[in-house]
Amino acid sequence: MTQISGLSYVLITPAHNEAKYIERTVISTIGQTVLPLIWIIVSDGSTDGTDEIISKYTPGHNFIRLIRLPVNRDRNFAAKVEAFNAGYKELKSTRFDIIGNVDGDVSFGPDYFKYLLERFSDDAKLGVAGTHYVEGDFHSFKDSFINVQHVNGQIQLFRKKCFEDIGGYKPNAGGGIDWVAVTTARMKGWKTYSFGEQTFEHLRTMGTAESSVLYSRYHYGKKDYFLGGHPLWEFFRGVYQIFKKPYIIGGICLLSGYFYSFFTRKKIFISQDLKAFHRKEQLSRLKGLIRSKFKIVRDK
Repeated sequence: MTQISGLSYVLITPAHNEAKYIERTVISTIGQTVLPLIWIIVSDGSTDGTDEIISKYTPGHNFIRLIRLPVNRDRNFAAKVEAFNAGYKELKSTRFDIIGNVDGDVSFGPDYFKYLLERFSDDAKLGVAGTHYVEGDFHSFKDSFINVQHVNGQIQLFRKKCFEDIGGYKPNAGGGIDWVAVTTARMKGWKTYSFGEQTFEHLRTMGTAESSVLYSRYHYGKKDYFLGGHPLWEFFRGVYQIFKKPYIIGGICLLSGYFYSFFTRKKIFISQDLKAFHRKEQLSRLKGLIRSKFKIVRDK
């Protein structure tokens, strides 16, 4: 089966040296109860055996197509977009309703894409959809200061019309290309949502060394600034992270990354329109959170 409620879908996976994880992604995808029309895997200069693992599964699974990009291409924030677009060009003559971007380090259950197709079928205004994810004992929604309207970048499904409306993925020097796509979709009037009834597993952990976790928090803070986040929102996000692992220092690192960039007036890498829309959403949500906390206190 390749359709649900009349909707068909295609997938693109940009993959760079994913030999450690991609077999789990392949097994999850070929085991779907509703298969994609086409799954294009773009090996972005992989040298670790990624291509050989994928090639092992292409016989008998004609919907899988492997594209190889040259080795020694520059590695930067634009690389994933370039790899994705190389796959997207191969779909010019294919009719489909939903297009998915799937990383090469995830796994999921057999009804995963069937479930998401049903959500698109239920709501014609749903432009981008995905689910929460788990990574070890971390849950992307329960353990972070995040909104269900955010769709995690490891797996994002777009209604084709929405994807065309936002102009697809766009390179961004500050990173966050997945976030930019989802937020732009909302700015243009589409609904975006991460559903909670299904999850996927993110196989690439942040690392066991404490220094890598702390650097990651610092980097996330910088990225929050580069993507136009409001300082008041970031303050509350940092406070929230203080009470999550790694306790105290993780939140401090997040705030340090953001406010170092803020006070040194680093460049923000998104348009003024998107920045204004993003900050308006953040402040609206922050007001809602504060009101709900006060209501709980009053009701006690």
